[in-house]
Amino acid sequence: MTTKLGSAKQGAADKSDSVTLTDNQTGKTYTFPVLTGTDGPRVIDTRKLYAETGMFTYDPGYTSTASCESKITFIDGDAGVLQYRGYPIDELAKHSDFMEVCYLLLGGELPKAEQKSAFVRDVGSHSMVHEQMQYYFRGFRRDSHPMAVMVGAVGALSAFYPESADVRSPEQRRDAQIRLLAKAPTLAAMAYKYSIGQPFVYPRNDLGYAANFLRMCFAIPSEDYVVKPSVARAMDRIFILHADHEQNASTSTVRLAGSSGANPFACVSAGIASLWGPAHGGANEAVLNMLTEIGSKDRIPEFIKKAKDQTSNFRLMGFGHRVYKNYDPRAAVLRESCHEVLEELGMRDEPLLDLAMELERIALEDKYFIERKLYPNVDFYSGILYRAMGFPTSMFTVLFAVARMVGWIAQWTEMMEDPEHRIGRPRQIYTGHNRRSYVPIAGR
Repeated sequence: MTTKLGSAKQGAADKSDSVTLTDNQTGKTYTFPVLTGTDGPRVIDTRKLYAETGMFTYDPGYTSTASCESKITFIDGDAGVLQYRGYPIDELAKHSDFMEVCYLLLGGELPKAEQKSAFVRDVGSHSMVHEQMQYYFRGFRRDSHPMAVMVGAVGALSAFYPESADVRSPEQRRDAQIRLLAKAPTLAAMAYKYSIGQPFVYPRNDLGYAANFLRMCFAIPSEDYVVKPSVARAMDRIFILHADHEQNASTSTVRLAGSSGANPFACVSAGIASLWGPAHGGANEAVLNMLTEIGSKDRIPEFIKKAKDQTSNFRLMGFGHRVYKNYDPRAAVLRESCHEVLEELGMRDEPLLDLAMELERIALEDKYFIERKLYPNVDFYSGILYRAMGFPTSMFTVLFAVARMVGWIAQWTEMMEDPEHRIGRPRQIYTGHNRRSYVPIAGR
């Protein structure tokens, strides 16, 4: 089959912007429209491909397939661009806060002062969870991974809010948005406390979102936890930087689950399960393990050599990204936060940070990494920050889930409000046996 592209125009598809496919076996030609978004590459509209040609596309991982139309997040991996609703991520991380970014992602615009205050009050008024959730937690083993607990606990919220099953109701969708956003840090802190055998700490709504979460994680009844401003600000930035990232694996999972009409708590629980995979949310833990393995600056050349060796299984974790082929814009912001936090905590000479800085310098000057565009990504620094704050590696992906909660909710809501959305049903290329007859067990 051969392809011929028509002329490109910015805006809606028209007859002059199309692609013509020619079937080399039959000689038939088929014309399909080419769509253009606000930004990004042109997109061939193949919705009628199977109906008109009897064929469909093969795209493992869907790396060349748009599953939806979205107004939430834009990424240009080649240019190192990440925008929420048109706002560059570095501007939001430096000048905004997480609650404001949540309002932006959910509603489409930055809030006015009174809108933000009302939103913060709404979230705060739903930050507690039902007391019976304590009994639910006690059903888990003490050594349960916090992500296993989060998958179950978030899904269990649907049992406390059965009305959320009415996903066609705008009011119920709004309530579910606030509940998920408000209760995510509470459940995450409970998962952490349970794993270390300490009592749960109730939320305090006079604190900011990030500061409240840190206090719920680290306060104890006999001694309160005073949140240091730079640490709270760093956590707030981490939440902003991880809030959404277009149609990644976990977000696509939330949308796919939601396409069946499942309740939002179940959909987000599915997203958490997807995030748990080491190829998605577990990368920052792998970075910390790698830096620990390297151990000292004088061993960096040895590991750089191993990373270049095609016969070695070793990879430099935290370098390169499936989407970004340039410097991850989130990494530069976290690099700055690393220094601020370690300075305030008296950990300025933290060996892992020094090691990370040196590894970054060497890699960015090495022709091998430059040619392959293996730049540091957000995971390279986030693990160091988490460790400095006092979190064990088992909590790293949980923190990611708390941050990504608002993105999952925004994407789910957008899908539910899209009149063209339909249940997800990917196709396959069948490569199994042809039809064959059943043979009774005695004759096999």
